[in-house]
Amino acid sequence: MQENKALVLEAYSALFVDFDREKVASMLADDYVQHNPGVPTGLAPILEVLPVLKESGLTPTIHRVIAEGDLVALHVTYENAQFFGAPTLIAFDIFRVENGLVAEHWDNLQAPPAETASGRSMTDGPTVITGMEEAASNKAVVAGFIDAVFLGGGLDAATDYIDSDPSAYKQHNPLVPDGLSSLGQALTSLAEQGRAWTFSKLHMAIAEGNFVLTVTEGRAGDAPTAFYDLWRLEDGKIVEHWDVISAIPDEMAHENGKF
Repeated sequence: MQENKALVLEAYSALFVDFDREKVASMLADDYVQHNPGVPTGLAPILEVLPVLKESGLTPTIHRVIAEGDLVALHVTYENAQFFGAPTLIAFDIFRVENGLVAEHWDNLQAPPAETASGRSMTDGPTVITGMEEAASNKAVVAGFIDAVFLGGGLDAATDYIDSDPSAYKQHNPLVPDGLSSLGQALTSLAEQGRAWTFSKLHMAIAEGNFVLTVTEGRAGDAPTAFYDLWRLEDGKIVEHWDVISAIPDEMAHENGKF
């Protein structure tokens, strides 16, 4: 896992810091599988776009790195990111490693607002991974929450996973204040506005220590949507949440799908 982290970070730096065509070509698989909707699949399109990214002044800041097995996830802020849709974007990037090469990529991007309901940004907060021996149990807790609350369609079971004390659950979603009750109020408000968040399938979960990243398919109102959620746990309970939410376009630059 640590080797995969180091490999992905080196390749990521070659891609988005050094824009080093030769190094990228040596670290990405020729049949690199792409899930970003706007970028064609394969290594060649990545190499072609490197000069454009360099010219744009794209600048990434990595906040968190989480790995499990052959998957490595980065929590990132991109500045000068107009190529991807906005001057500033918050992202989760997930890379799969195979045979010593970066072989596949998924991501979700969202422009941050000027203000958030909690006063927290979409990326601040703890970054240190602890409790490595608890990764499997924490992953099971988050999977249970997704199944019971997101896929189950209600917050009735949420207190099994999140303490109801308003100070026990720190929120980084821009629309939602701290506390479990605030989450319920926000979901109700979105539904009343015709913008309800609904969830249909958990596609992926990556756990390292006290952090778990989930990738869920659903809808925001009528729009097909990808939800990337990062959860931090303490003593078997979810205590903090970050997310990136992005609409899934009708057309993509490949046939690999978003997930």
